Amino acid sequence: MEVIAAQLVNGLSYGLLLFIITSGLSLIFGIMGVLNLAHGSMYMIGAYIAFTVTNSFIPSFWLALIIAPIVVGLISLIIEVVLLRTTYQLGHLSQVLMTFGLAYIFHDLARWIWGSNPLSVKPPEVLSGSIELFDQTFGLYRLAVIVIGIIIVIVLWFMQEKTRWGAIIRAGLIDKEMITGLGVNIKLVFTLVFVFGGMLAGFGGVVSAPILGVYPDMEFQILILALVILVIGGLGSIEGTFVASVLVGLVETFSRYLIPEVSVFIVYALMAFVLILKPDGLFGKKVS
Repeated sequence: MEVIAAQLVNGLSYGLLLFIITSGLSLIFGIMGVLNLAHGSMYMIGAYIAFTVTNSFIPSFWLALIIAPIVVGLISLIIEVVLLRTTYQLGHLSQVLMTFGLAYIFHDLARWIWGSNPLSVKPPEVLSGSIELFDQTFGLYRLAVIVIGIIIVIVLWFMQEKTRWGAIIRAGLIDKEMITGLGVNIKLVFTLVFVFGGMLAGFGGVVSAPILGVYPDMEFQILILALVILVIGGLGSIEGTFVASVLVGLVETFSRYLIPEVSVFIVYALMAFVLILKPDGLFGKKVS
């Protein structure tokens, strides 16, 4: 029973960590209809900035939590305004090719700046301890990740579904011309959404660094998992992304403990099973 409780907490923390990383990608696709394959690179940059800040002359994990999203947000702003905006009239293929190419550029830049050796980031001192629950010892940082993930779920859902800002964004996705005619600068709205999604990826990179580490190719590994989560949850659905992230986190954690040889296969088998039952995903929205 104690082992199950430990794996459950680990699975929940890993699943909510995946949600923090994937939520920005889900937000961008659900609102803008853009599948940003450079999203994993934004996560990677956030993690490397966390390493740089925590090993600087003012080492502070909390400072990294502020700096990384801002830097990644500025990079996202340049990508959307300078490069991506020109592809909106060209269709999804152009966007996919451009963002995938950007991912390789950022990959090589990261190797050039930080090298190819795996790096580690320590959690903040206040969260470096542990706590006793159900006769088991759990790291405070993993429990903090669960709380942060739940807060982000609630904020994103409320922002998208219950605010005037969310209504404007959703209306802009359905009919750009109509919402523009009502006096809304939809280009500015889409830019802000893209920047916010990038900032979430950078934030996720910092939060995940003490648990998952910082290493080459991390962006492609997380991108594959993020795409699996989007497919399972349903493209463009925050609720679906949350459910799918927790599901993938639990399945991968328990399968690694019980049958590690096929743990990766089980995640993809789960995706195939969901697609057979619900081709649009658990909470899928059809996007034209």
